[in-house]
Amino acid sequence: MYSKIALSIGGSDSGGGAGIQADLRTFMALKVHGCSVITCITAQNSIEVSCVEAVEKNTLLSQLDTLFSDFDINSLKTGMLLNERMIKDTASKLNNYKIAKIIDPVMVTRTGSKLLEDSAINAYKKLLLPIADVVTPNIYEANLLSGLKIKNKEDIENAAINIIGMGAKAILIKGGGLKNLKGKDFFLDSNGRKEWLLNKIVRTDNTHGSGCTLSAAICGYKALGYDLLDSIKKAKIFVEKSLENSYKIGSGPGPLGHH
Repeated sequence: MYSKIALSIGGSDSGGGAGIQADLRTFMALKVHGCSVITCITAQNSIEVSCVEAVEKNTLLSQLDTLFSDFDINSLKTGMLLNERMIKDTASKLNNYKIAKIIDPVMVTRTGSKLLEDSAINAYKKLLLPIADVVTPNIYEANLLSGLKIKNKEDIENAAINIIGMGAKAILIKGGGLKNLKGKDFFLDSNGRKEWLLNKIVRTDNTHGSGCTLSAAICGYKALGYDLLDSIKKAKIFVEKSLENSYKIGSGPGPLGHH
């Protein structure tokens, strides 16, 4: 138990529902030891994000160097990387780590609100996609990365092909942003293997942190030694069960209950 180590690189959610907090809860539920590199500090609750502040370059890089100098980390994931500078600094370090890298391009919320600066999108494409073992965008993020306007299943498949062409080894596009594709995600890898992954739709408004939880669960299962597609399938079941255990703590959407 806890013999494997997973790392989350992302933002702190002061409300405890998403970001680093959701990732660490996920790792613990999977019996994986979780480490963290904080990229941003946010002031948020269930209805608003009132402040976002990026950490300084030295603070970011020192966290990474200190962790890898002592721990045998088995897999990592990235979440909120606020700007181009932060993406460049993170990518420069990740190139040195020969472990599974799950890139969750936290760019746009499921409701369509943008979460990063425009210049950062190109940095994602040039620096993070080529080192990704898997990229896990939602519909809106896949729009930005692929340059397509996704409206249906065919658009999702075409967007996936475009993003694989930028160097990612695999991609999982989450279909929940389209009403008719809830519970349906599309997987494609650089060898041409593709599959639509279907899960039960859980009827709840308490979905805060579901995207973070999915990528963290993939990261956790990779740390435990599962192959990529098995990790994704197991992670989707983990999210499904966590949604079933979700709960409300404020006026807006509540967090998942990481079982």
